[in-house]
Amino acid sequence: MVGGARPSVVAIFGPTGVGKTAVAIELAELLRERGERPVAVSADALQVYAGLETLTGAPTARERERLEHRLVGAVPMTDSFSVGAFMPLGHAEIDAALADGRRPIVVGGTGLYLRAALTDLALEPPPAPGVRERLEARLAAEGLGALHAELARRSPRRASEIAPTDRTRVLRALEVLEGGARDASHGKRLELWGAETRHATLLAGLVMDREALYRAIDARVDAIVAAGAVEEVRRAEALGASSTARKALGYAELLSGDVESMKRRTRNYAKRQLTWMRKLHGLETIDVTGCRADEVAREIATRASWLGDAVPPAGRARAGRTS
Repeated sequence: MVGGARPSVVAIFGPTGVGKTAVAIELAELLRERGERPVAVSADALQVYAGLETLTGAPTARERERLEHRLVGAVPMTDSFSVGAFMPLGHAEIDAALADGRRPIVVGGTGLYLRAALTDLALEPPPAPGVRERLEARLAAEGLGALHAELARRSPRRASEIAPTDRTRVLRALEVLEGGARDASHGKRLELWGAETRHATLLAGLVMDREALYRAIDARVDAIVAAGAVEEVRRAEALGASSTARKALGYAELLSGDVESMKRRTRNYAKRQLTWMRKLHGLETIDVTGCRADEVAREIATRASWLGDAVPPAGRARAGRTS
């Protein structure tokens, strides 16, 4: 448990398809039985976009009736967005909930956004409007090699740390320079893996047998497509979705009608999420393979000392801890 004291915040992290939303809703039910008023705060880089709820697997209207979710569908899909823009919003939602006597349940699959919600990260400021779009246009016209060469001229040290083929980091470094930094390599490094959080927090990491997880991911993608994600992506494209919104898993694949590629990309993303999870300090790992969402929720509440140790051993999710 991060923070050492009985937690005032619970955070639920895990790979896509593991069932985070369902567990958060069941945890909220348990907390209401204790007279609490829980609220979920999303820490997802793409569910923040309005108009991409189906594609990103955002909580449905029914799920949001059962548990209020903040920072879901909060940003127009035509806007660029970043963790630097997200962090103050996440802090404000968590602080406001606590000030109002509510229990924040931070739910997310984007590791950097989760850390930004829970702690004060040393982040570069978000890029000015239009900077990313101009760089994307230059990338299309000049190629990644030319942009990396420019970075090498302007910030040799930073360029030496970034592979010429790393599109994301090359663009981000140039964004920072366009924002007025003299040398992108001199910015503060992110304190991603520290132990401190802004509030005492129980960080629950949900894991699942790998093959079971992949089956869940494939089923999730099929459900997303059946729910109208292809039409949603086409609408977003017609409206001029931003470069950051277009990073949503499946956006490009569904535009080209390649559902199997979306499944492969989602499985690869789940592997990266699990890598993030292994690095998170104080994580309470819970193996949810074969467990119901309510069983997992009760395990989380018990670990947080919000309930007595009242869960029968046979009904408890398998447990672990990382540090």
